[in-house]
Amino acid sequence: TERTGFKGRIFMTHPTKAVIRLLLGDYLRLMTMKRGGQGGELNADDVLYTESELQNCVDKIELIDYHQTIDLNLPSGLKFHALNAGHVLGAAMFFIEIGGRSVLYTGDYSMEEDRHLMAAELPKYHASPDVLIVEATYGVQVHASRAEREARFTGTIERIVTGGGRCLIPVFALGRAQELLLILDEYWREHPHLQSVPIYYASKMASRALRVYQTYANMMNARIRSQMDLGNPFSFTHIRNLKSIDVNNFDDRGPSVVFASPGMLQSGVSRQLFDRWATDPKNGVLIAGYAVEHTLAKEIMSQPKEVVTMEGRRQPLNALVDYVSFSAHVDFVQNRDFITSVNPRNIILVHGAKEEMGRLKGALIMNYAKLPENKRPTIAMPPNEVDVKYIFTRRRSAKVMGKLAEAPSTAATDDMDEYNDGDDANRSDKKATYEPRKGDSVRGILVTQQNSSKVVAPEDLSTYTPLRVGSVSSRLHVPFVGKVETLRMFLNEMFRGIRESIDTTSTAKEDGGEEGVVTFVMHGGQVKVIAGKTKGVATVEWDCSSVGDVIADSIVALIMHAQSSAASIRLTSQACGHRSKKPREGEEEEETDDPEKTTEEHLRALHDALVAQFLSVEATYEAKKGTFEVKIDAALYDGDDDKDGDGNDDALVCTAMVEFEDDSDGIAKITVESEDEKLATNVRACLHNVAAASAPIAID
Repeated sequence: TERTGFKGRIFMTHPTKAVIRLLLGDYLRLMTMKRGGQGGELNADDVLYTESELQNCVDKIELIDYHQTIDLNLPSGLKFHALNAGHVLGAAMFFIEIGGRSVLYTGDYSMEEDRHLMAAELPKYHASPDVLIVEATYGVQVHASRAEREARFTGTIERIVTGGGRCLIPVFALGRAQELLLILDEYWREHPHLQSVPIYYASKMASRALRVYQTYANMMNARIRSQMDLGNPFSFTHIRNLKSIDVNNFDDRGPSVVFASPGMLQSGVSRQLFDRWATDPKNGVLIAGYAVEHTLAKEIMSQPKEVVTMEGRRQPLNALVDYVSFSAHVDFVQNRDFITSVNPRNIILVHGAKEEMGRLKGALIMNYAKLPENKRPTIAMPPNEVDVKYIFTRRRSAKVMGKLAEAPSTAATDDMDEYNDGDDANRSDKKATYEPRKGDSVRGILVTQQNSSKVVAPEDLSTYTPLRVGSVSSRLHVPFVGKVETLRMFLNEMFRGIRESIDTTSTAKEDGGEEGVVTFVMHGGQVKVIAGKTKGVATVEWDCSSVGDVIADSIVALIMHAQSSAASIRLTSQACGHRSKKPREGEEEEETDDPEKTTEEHLRALHDALVAQFLSVEATYEAKKGTFEVKIDAALYDGDDDKDGDGNDDALVCTAMVEFEDDSDGIAKITVESEDEKLATNVRACLHNVAAASAPIAID
C-alpha cells in the first residue's frame, strides 16, 4: 500500500493479520541476511518494502469476524461479509453485494475438515450469486481418502527412519506444517518403538507461529477446542523446535525427521538439507503439499536421476521421493459439488495451471450439458490481467416489509370483507395467515437505497430504513383588531367540529383582554387559531400538509374578511351609549326632554363603535355635530408595509362628520371623506350599521 499509492481500506480476519505480520517481517529478515552476506547494507531499493512501510500498512488493517457484514456506504451499495474458507487458520471467502448483484470469491478453500481446521462453509440465507470466482488448483484431479493419505504419509516416514535414513519434509512455516505436526506427533505417541527417533521443526518462526495457533484456537474445529480445555494441543511431546540450524554442523548421523522451510525447495534450510541428503538411498524426501511448476519440489516428483545443487554442481538423486497431498485445496469432486450447491449464473476459474483449468472447464461444461441452455452458467478462465465483463439488466423489484407484509392494505374480494368484519381475535389470526394474491394492492413508502428497494409503512420507516418520519410546523401572525366573538362566529360558520379552549389565567387576561386567550382547534388538532394572546394579532398554527396548508390559507382569508365585512360590525361595536332606565313598580317612566343630551349620546355611541372597529379614532364635538378622524395602518388594507419605499409606515386617514339639524326630528346627516375609497366605504358601512342597531338614529 505504501509504494502503490493504495488509498482504500484493508480488511482481514484476526488470525490473518497476526500471520501476515510474521511472514512479511520474515521476508525483511531474510533480505537483510542476504545483503549482509554480500558485504553490503540493505537499502529501500533492494526490497519490496521497508520495516516502516510494513508497519504503516499493518496499522491500516481493519479486523473483521466471520459473518460480520461490512457496509461501505457507497452509492453502488457495496457491502460484504466473510465466510470460513477452511484453507488455513483465518482464511476467508467473501460474499460481495454491489449494484444489486452478488459475487462470491472463494480464494483458496478446502471442503475437508482436518485435525485442526473446519471445512469451508456454504453461503447460507443468500440467493445464488451472479458471479462465482473459484479456484481451479487441482483441475480434475481427485484426492485419495484422508485415512489413506495419512496411512501412506506415516508409513513412508516409518519405513525411512527404521531403515536408518533421514526424512526431509519441506513445508511452509504456516499452514500445512501445523496439520502434519499434529499427525506425526499423534503417530509417535501410538508407536513407542519410534519415540527414540527425533522429529525437528526447523523454522525461525516456529515458536511464534505456534503462538498464533494457540491464541486463535477458538476459530478451529471442535476437536481442537475440546483439547484446549485439557491442555495445549500444539505443545508437542515428540517434536522439537529448532529456532536456528547450521546445516554444516547439524548432527544427522542417526535417523531423524526434519520439517524445514521453504516448501518448494528453492532455497533456505530445506534446500540445504536436500543437497546434503539426496545422494544417500536410505534417505527420503516427502512432498506433502502442492508443488508449483518449475520449482525443485515439482521437478523431483518425476524422479530424475540427477539434480543440480545450490552451488551449481550436478549430483545423483538416490534418495526416495514420494508425494502425498495434504494440500488444503479442493479436488475436482469437492470443487464440482461446491459449484453445484452454490448454483452461480457465471463462473470464473482462477488460481491454477492453464492445462488443469482447461480440463476443469471442460468437465464443468459436460456436467451442465444436461440442463436447458438458458439454465447453464457461463464459464470463463481468463489469463492474468485480462478483464472479464458481464452485462446485467437492472432488477426492478421491491420487497414489502413490516406491517405491509402481513396482509394487503386493500382488497375487493368477499374474503377480504369477511376478514375486515371479524372480531379482533379472528382478525389477528387471519392477518397472520393471509397469503397475498395477484391483484392485491399495497400502499406504503417506496425506499430505494444502494440499488435495493423496499416498500414499508410510515410507522416502519425507522425500523427497516435509516430514514425517520418528521413533520414541519408553520406559524403565521395575522393582524386582527376585532373581538374573539367575531372570529368565533366566522370560524363556526365555515368549519365543523371546532374544539375551543379558553385560558383565563391572570397573565392571559392581561395580555389578551377580558376573555383571555382563546384557542380554536380543528382538523384533528393539526390546525389551531389563537386569539387574545397578543393585542391586535391572531396566530394561525398548523402542521404542513396538503390539507393543512389549504385550511390555513382559508383561515387567514377568513380573518381578513371578518375585519372588513359589514356583518361583523354588530359584534365588534360597543353597546349604544344612551341608557334606558326601567321604572319601578308603581312609578311612571321618566321622559327625557333634553334633546342636546340625547344628541350627544348618539354621537358618543357612533364614536365608540368606530373605536371598536378601527381603534384609532379622534372625535370633536360642536353642539349637534361630531367630527371623527379615523386613522388605520395602510398595510392592513394593501398588504404593503412600505408603499412609498421610504422606510416609513403609511397611515390611511378618513374624516366622517355627523350633524343633527334643529328641525331634523332625529335625522342625522353624514359626510365621509378619504383618499382611500375602501376605507371610506368601511367607515360609512360602520355608521349605517350602528344606526340600524341603535335606533332611533336615522341617517339620510
